[in-house]
This record gives sequence, C-alpha cells and structure tokens, in this order.
Amino acid sequence: MPSIVIAAHNEENVIGHSLDALLAQETHDAIEVVVSANGCTDRTVAMATRAGVIVIDRPEPGKAAALNVGDRAATGFPRIYLDADILVPPGGLAALVRCFAETPHVLAVVPRRRLDTMGRPWTVRAYFSINERLPAFRTGLFGRGLIALSEEGRARFDAFPSMIADDLFLDSQFTVAEKREVRLVEVVVGAPFTTRDLVRRLVRVRRGNAEMRAAAAEGTIDVTVRAADRWAWLHDVVLPNPRLLPAAVPYVLISLIAGLLARRRVSSGEGWGRDDSTRRTRPSTANGAEA
Repeated sequence: MPSIVIAAHNEENVIGHSLDALLAQETHDAIEVVVSANGCTDRTVAMATRAGVIVIDRPEPGKAAALNVGDRAATGFPRIYLDADILVPPGGLAALVRCFAETPHVLAVVPRRRLDTMGRPWTVRAYFSINERLPAFRTGLFGRGLIALSEEGRARFDAFPSMIADDLFLDSQFTVAEKREVRLVEVVVGAPFTTRDLVRRLVRVRRGNAEMRAAAAEGTIDVTVRAADRWAWLHDVVLPNPRLLPAAVPYVLISLIAGLLARRRVSSGEGWGRDDSTRRTRPSTANGAEA
C-alpha cells in the first residue's frame, strides 16, 4: 500500500486540489495519505480532515519535523513525499509504483517536471529557460515536489535532518543508477509570479544547500552531497544553445543577487524553502500519465 506524506504549512489554497487528485488515483492497492500540518494558522487542517485522510496538527512550524512526524505515522510503501501544491496526474501514482516493480535496482523515483511560466515576467521566464535545461535536473530528485522511495530506499536514512534542503538530502542518499525519472508521469511546477519572489525562493534554496553541504563536510550528516556546478548554465546550456544567450543576462544577475543575499544571517525560524506566490492560486493542471 503506497503511503503519501504531505508536510503542510498554511496550504488552504492548494491542499484541497492536491488531495482531490490523490484520492481520484486508480491503484492496485489502497493508498494511505498523511497530512502533517505544522504551524498552520489557516484552514489547512480543516480541509485535510474533511477529505478523510490522516491529519497530524502540530503547532510548531518546520518542514523537516513535519516530514518526520508524518513518516512515523505512515505504514505503507512505496513512501511518497509530496508538496501540497503539486497535482499528481491521473494514472501517475500507479506508474510510479509500477516502476519499482519493473526495475528492482531503482530505489528512488520522480516524475518528469514541466515548468509553468505563463503570465510571468520576462526575467522569470528567461531564468527558467536556462534552469530547466541544467543537467542536474536530469539525474537529480529535486525540483519536482514529488519523490517516491521504495522500502529499501527509505531504509537508507533514519530521519530528515533539521534543514531546509530535504530534496537535496534525499538525492544524496542514492547513486544515479538507483534513481529513475518516469517520463510518462508529468507534474507541473509553478514558477514564481514576480522576480522578487524568484529571488526569495533562490535565496532559501541556496541557504539550504549550503547548510547541507557544510554539515556533510563536517560529518554532522552522513551523506555525500553532489557538488554545485556554477558554470553548468554556460557550458551545458548556453554554449550548445546560442539562442539562449539573451536569457543568460537575467539568469546570471538573478543568481548573483540570490547568492549574495543567501550569505546574510537569518533568524533560526526562517526558511520553508518555498515560494508563497504560487500558493495564492489553484495549482496548474498536469498532463495525464499512461497507467
């Protein structure tokens, strides 16, 4: 029985649509959905309770702790970690689960992602025209809002560390051969609606990644984190695609600004690592998957 864990913090605008998409899935076995609400001050808990799923209501905010509490409540495998603003397409859950059965050496599975940049300013669209082509997204587990682990894969670690970069932590648990992108399943990831929102998202990502790499280097967490290739945008994207050269200007400037801001000292409670602008509207509809 697949178990889906959703760490939710003030997700009333999107949690209902996400749960509707999950509960409409046709799977061989029943599914278990655990919503681990943390620090919510809106109707997230009420909406999840009304959907009939398992709901944990924690007063303290914090995504890592929410994931760990949700994990302890979940009983099934594969174990699927889902962001509250991601819609699983029809047949998507069955296709992800089937991948584990068909390829036993694969321990971690993700869907293909499609970035929704409709209605965003040119700077945001330019940034993602390069970002979506980076090679890290072909072999990494991050950037999709959905990661599925087999029982063997989940046994690789005890608990999520108290850090922002949960996707990078999971990615660091597996070799390239143990990870698989299921191309038949597509999720839509909404781009930030403004350049400022994009910078804020990147600042949190940079902080989380830097924190995790530092912890790995110090031996605080026992993982090998993939190295950051700061020039991949040039040698892997722009040089093979010269038409993207104009987009490189905002890409580099936004990356530099986010990098500088990420070095500032922040309060201990800051950092969900998400963009709230994409939570203000219904999540984009994903394409169907063959099941």
